Amino acid sequence: MKYETQKVALPFFMVAMALFTLQIVFGLLAATVYAWPNFMAEVMPFHIMRVSHTNLLIVWLLIGFMGCTYYLMPEEAEREIHSPNLAYIQLAIFAFAGAAALVGYQFGIHEGREFLEQPFWVKILITISFLMFLFNTSMTLLKGRKTAINLVLMLGLWLAAVFWLFAFYNPTNLAVDKLYWWWVVHLWVEGVWELIMASLLGYLLIKMTGVDREVIEKWLYIIVGLALFSGLLGTGHHYYWIGAPGYWQPIGSIFSTLEVAPFFAMVVFAFTMFWKGSRNHPNKAAMLWALGCPTIAFFGAGVWGFMHTLSFVNYYSHGTQVTAAHGHLAFYGAYVMLILGVITYAMPQIRRVQPYNQVLNMWGFWIVTSAMCFMTFTLTFAGVVQTHLQRVLGMNYMEVQDQLGLFYIMRLGAGVAVAVGAIMLLYSFFGPAREQVPAGGTQITAGAGSA
Repeated sequence: MKYETQKVALPFFMVAMALFTLQIVFGLLAATVYAWPNFMAEVMPFHIMRVSHTNLLIVWLLIGFMGCTYYLMPEEAEREIHSPNLAYIQLAIFAFAGAAALVGYQFGIHEGREFLEQPFWVKILITISFLMFLFNTSMTLLKGRKTAINLVLMLGLWLAAVFWLFAFYNPTNLAVDKLYWWWVVHLWVEGVWELIMASLLGYLLIKMTGVDREVIEKWLYIIVGLALFSGLLGTGHHYYWIGAPGYWQPIGSIFSTLEVAPFFAMVVFAFTMFWKGSRNHPNKAAMLWALGCPTIAFFGAGVWGFMHTLSFVNYYSHGTQVTAAHGHLAFYGAYVMLILGVITYAMPQIRRVQPYNQVLNMWGFWIVTSAMCFMTFTLTFAGVVQTHLQRVLGMNYMEVQDQLGLFYIMRLGAGVAVAVGAIMLLYSFFGPAREQVPAGGTQITAGAGSA
């Protein structure tokens, strides 16, 4: 580490990974209910499992983004974090709010709006914590060096905070509610979070390829332009069937089709930088994540998103397992892999050792990624069958669900594989540091003790 306060990121990474583990647990429980519908029916209803699974995802990704920001900001701004103590307090508030919401869900305490189920007071705490985070990182940036990486990152984070405010607006009219509800849900994951993704990916590529910063920053501006141009009006693909005006069908279809562009640009960006630059960085595992992230994001968010985004296709596929297939691979590729990649890169430096446990980390990468892809394929096939039987032939919803049992069992198996791979990843991050040099890697001679 060049700056001592970069270690502020460590507790953020640890809390994020703990919540990641819980998210997988609730995901396995929910997947089991799909296979055996009466599983835990009296103890924990399915909707509580699902809300816990989805909320944990959002919370740990946000904490992960905070940790990544605290890690890279000192290097990019060339100064220490403005207030490390403020960062720890802010993490405690955020973690408490997330834990309180999670416990409340188990007792049926929630507001009922999908992804925004948190009670009002929890939303207030999340807002306070996020504003403390933005103040801390913005002060660090204002007093230090400004680069395309940290400016785009902070733009994405500030815009995420702005759009979060719409979570407090809950109109009584359901159509109006859904109109603004998507301003949080869509404009985060298909808008401003892409700015965060592009800047963090750019940071990793600068550190690992040795390519000139100016070249990477030009790519970054192109990706940001594409993301905002397509993502903002791409919101229209959520407005097809909620009572919005009919003009949203062509607008949503056209601009959400263009949303493939920034993800494809990120794939070309990452592979071009590694092709142009050095591939001799000792942290081969981090390189794998840096290349895997945009690749899986392109397929999950880009290709699988395009598959059902056109209005005349979505008319039939809306709300089926096709949506679940897209959601799982898109979130995993774009944001989960990104944060795991930054943690893979940062942990050896935070622990002041050479890159360690790399082979184990790579095994975790391939197992989790393969399992997520298999899960996506099974859900896609389930969704196609469901669309045909339910929307074309007009069969009853529950009758159709009976026909999908095999797919749900296969999805559960994929979930178990994800859990196994995740355990390997967690051990590779936080377990004893053991030097493992992948085939073709550079032999490292420094000691492997952990600090």
